[in-house]
Amino acid sequence: MTASGARWHNWARSESVVPARVERPTGAAAVQRAVLAAARSGIRIKAVGAGHSFSGIALAPGVQLDLAWSGLVDVDEAAGRVTLAAGTHLHELPALLAPYGLALQNMGDVDRQTIAGATSTGTHGTGGGFAGLAAQIVAVTLVTGDGALLHVSESENSELLPAVRLGLGALGILVDLTVQCVPAYLLHAVDTPEPFEAVLDGYLERSASADHFEFYWFPHTETALTKTNTRLLARTGRAPLGRLNRWVDDELLANGLYRVTCAAGLVVPPLVPRVNRLADRLTGRRDFTDHSHRVFVTNRSVRFHEMEYALPRDAVPAALREVRALIQKRGWRLSFPLEVRSAAADDIWLSTGYGRDTGYIAVHKYFRENPRNYFADVEAIMRAHDGRPHWGKMHNLDADALRGLYPRFDDFLAVRDRLDPERRFTNRYLERVLGP
Repeated sequence: MTASGARWHNWARSESVVPARVERPTGAAAVQRAVLAAARSGIRIKAVGAGHSFSGIALAPGVQLDLAWSGLVDVDEAAGRVTLAAGTHLHELPALLAPYGLALQNMGDVDRQTIAGATSTGTHGTGGGFAGLAAQIVAVTLVTGDGALLHVSESENSELLPAVRLGLGALGILVDLTVQCVPAYLLHAVDTPEPFEAVLDGYLERSASADHFEFYWFPHTETALTKTNTRLLARTGRAPLGRLNRWVDDELLANGLYRVTCAAGLVVPPLVPRVNRLADRLTGRRDFTDHSHRVFVTNRSVRFHEMEYALPRDAVPAALREVRALIQKRGWRLSFPLEVRSAAADDIWLSTGYGRDTGYIAVHKYFRENPRNYFADVEAIMRAHDGRPHWGKMHNLDADALRGLYPRFDDFLAVRDRLDPERRFTNRYLERVLGP
């Protein structure tokens, strides 16, 4: 246990807090003791994860738990399932899973999060036939509001599984999670610039037929960068990017040069359209094959704010055209691209993909810029298309609005009442999105 006084920031520097105290438990028993101690003191307690959420979901003004243990807890090789300590970071998984010939079925493009934080906020990748990370979770162990250790799986307390797989940190402190993995595989990646309108016209077909399809659009240009990944057996053989090519594309251009241009655009906004068109010209075709995680994940060192909405998939082209028209109408100068992805329907109560095939539109702003007006106006478009906000990213919705978007919203609240009736794990964000 340590006293606080130090200010905690999330990665984007959009949220911060000074916890009353910070604890670094190294196992389930230590989490139980911390929860009971917080209850006796009458203060709230939350696990913070890696701080990669853009919203205030992880803020812990009371007791902040930094889960100080990670790695494999158990491996069921026959079933392809691994149990991981909740503090395990996604970037640790490839090395942990490789000895067993396993991999995650799907991943997002960032791997700095903890496994607990990622599933609790609804982290997803792209692929019309693949649901988000929470759908890969088949069991969890958590500490509930009364300090009890609760195991939830397909055979034990199974009625709680649709809630705890994506629990927003509102149901307890996760201590371990069991993930259904798949045999390790390769991805054949083709990245290519294409005309923006043609990409929109083909989005529904490509997001349904390709294993993994996404694209980026830089405002003020007429080109989209498409990324199409095809799954291959591990024995197919790698043809990875050369070290120099990867460094030039992913570090020099995507991070180094981009950091300079974002900063320049902040000082001289009229430069932004010209910079975006330059980035458009510098973007070339890439064709390579590598381990799945090396294709899915991209290093992000330029900080930004992000809002992402999940729409019924067939609404994506119209919504994106409306956003483009809005940008033109407002005369905004936007240096960051919009990102468009997809995911399969699932049955997890607070998943953005609950009950429908989903398309995602994400908007970003450089972290030194105020995103309020841009995000609010885009949010209005997303809401008009029945959009659901990503829980870990910036949005303005409250419990009344969210109840209308999630058919099992009140069922989730009933589980919250059961597992945390005294609201030990709440904070201002959860009070807004779930109610008191």
